[in-house]
Amino acid sequence: MPFDVTPHLRKDLPPPAAAWGGYPELNFVGGHNNPGSIPSDALAEAAKRVIAREGASLATYNMDNGPQGYLPLRRFLADKLKRYAEIACTPEQLLITSGSLQALDLVNDVLVEPGDSVITEAQSYGGIFGRLRRAGATWTGINVDDDGLKTDQLENVLADMKARGTRPKYIYTIPTLQNPTGTVMSRDRRLALLRIAEAYDTMIFEDDCYADLTWDGSRPPAIRALDQSGRVIHCGSFSKSLAPALRIGFIVADWDILSRMLTVKFDGGTGALEQMVLAEYASEQFDDHISRLRGTFKENCDAVVSALEEQFGVAAEFRVPKGGIFIWVKLPDTVDTTRLAQAAAAEKILINPGADWVAEPETGRHSIRLCFGLPSPETIREGVARLADICHREFGLPERGANVARG
Repeated sequence: MPFDVTPHLRKDLPPPAAAWGGYPELNFVGGHNNPGSIPSDALAEAAKRVIAREGASLATYNMDNGPQGYLPLRRFLADKLKRYAEIACTPEQLLITSGSLQALDLVNDVLVEPGDSVITEAQSYGGIFGRLRRAGATWTGINVDDDGLKTDQLENVLADMKARGTRPKYIYTIPTLQNPTGTVMSRDRRLALLRIAEAYDTMIFEDDCYADLTWDGSRPPAIRALDQSGRVIHCGSFSKSLAPALRIGFIVADWDILSRMLTVKFDGGTGALEQMVLAEYASEQFDDHISRLRGTFKENCDAVVSALEEQFGVAAEFRVPKGGIFIWVKLPDTVDTTRLAQAAAAEKILINPGADWVAEPETGRHSIRLCFGLPSPETIREGVARLADICHREFGLPERGANVARG
């Protein structure tokens, strides 16, 4: 008989993963990029140059650049953050990570203990909830409107927590092109958030992974840029602006935080070749690349918006995103989107059910998140049409032949 590993496994493991079967063509999940937008030739040339020039440094961990990451990449980031987000930082205030997911893990590793509380947005990146659960923390969601996180509600929640003797470890926010809603927090809200965090003596964890992708290239200053106290930890990534498979993210923080993160970053250093090639490429070509990428994603966004209007009509409620790769869609209360996602997956269409992207799963039961970064406009239109057919078959909505176009 084959060896049975089951009795030897930890009791708290999640269910086993399914064997990899490849992505279907109609794929609206994850945070994938557009295959045609990957600058393969330019990256290959950058790799050739930097390896010829600095390949010998691969003989040492961290390429003799120290545990915070490849110094030319940190120098590029310091310059980019100043130009794009108005953050004034030095390479010494930057830590290169293996994607933004490692940034989330490092923040939790140094700040969060079992029983702690954290504030999130009511609709938010699904990965934050799983990581807080693993850390033994609880969380409270704050609603988001067109101007971002609602600071009046935040202040009421913090006042109630203080009255109960609780102080959250941090406020987690995605202020620019919020995931999944696509909203951009106004400058006034950012300043109000800082005032409230100071009044209640808590930290802010600013996730800025999507901020390069506003359609017109403009954005408010990062919360970190407006902060005078050092209470804001800022993280970002190249997953959406260049390629998710590179697994390059970063953290901006003061040394008293970064020095603690370095003691719990046990990976021996983020991938060296990825850092070297990215720095070589981005130092000369990032601005032009991101300008082209915004145009591609805007075309995809227009396709998904028009397809939702045509196929779902008034049955679909959504804000048109101001950039990025996600759209958050509210369907009628009779539509259970977890069931819809299962029915769609059986026909090789992948969507994210809303329950995975909200602080309280029940509040997302009738919503879906669609990622429009990967498919072509033609594929988007086909996928939304087929999804509408499946939704009609399963729930009777949208009504076929009687849809009313959105104004």
